[in-house]
Amino acid sequence: MSPLLGQFVNLLGALLLLLAFAMISQRRILSLIHLYTLQGATLVVATATVGLLTQQPHLYVSALVTLVLKVLLIPVLLHRVVRRLDVRWDVETLINIPTTMLIGILLVIFAFNLALPIAQLSTSIARGSLGIALACVLLSFMMMITRSKAVPQVIGFLSMENGLFFAATAATYGMPMVVELGIALDVLIGVLILGVFMFQIREQFDSLDIHHLERLKDV
Repeated sequence: MSPLLGQFVNLLGALLLLLAFAMISQRRILSLIHLYTLQGATLVVATATVGLLTQQPHLYVSALVTLVLKVLLIPVLLHRVVRRLDVRWDVETLINIPTTMLIGILLVIFAFNLALPIAQLSTSIARGSLGIALACVLLSFMMMITRSKAVPQVIGFLSMENGLFFAATAATYGMPMVVELGIALDVLIGVLILGVFMFQIREQFDSLDIHHLERLKDV
């Protein structure tokens, strides 16, 4: 039973990686939010599965917190921000999609090679998920630096946190509950602050392009 559950966790990790690829190639902000919600739901199932695999009750609490925060609350806040700012449509990228996908493939290869020595030392049943988690983090970071709009960058930041959380859950069977709750609160506060930040950009420049902030250098 345990090997099957370990393989299932790796399968969920592969799904997270596919969703990360879909996010870097996506031009619509609403679709980005939906993909982030699917990432959160996948993370919930993965955390609950690891909890069942290791018989650690605190992972069920982590899965519940993830469900409330990443599947319900944050997507609702993002949808509200998008409606208020009226930025539902195509997202401009600094480089074209084919080049982005090619760079993404190279990042995945790099992540798996970087994580391989560490994974070989791990005693976790789902130790192969470490490379997947690192690849998700790198893809999310690339999405942050290749988008010129504030909203996709916020989603990229949240997706990066998903990759880090998956690594902590699958490779080390989770962090202490106090740390997980602290991170969850920090993420929620970060989203609220970034929401205010985006409203201020829109009010001052009538656009969410962060390059407008360069005008403040001489102020």
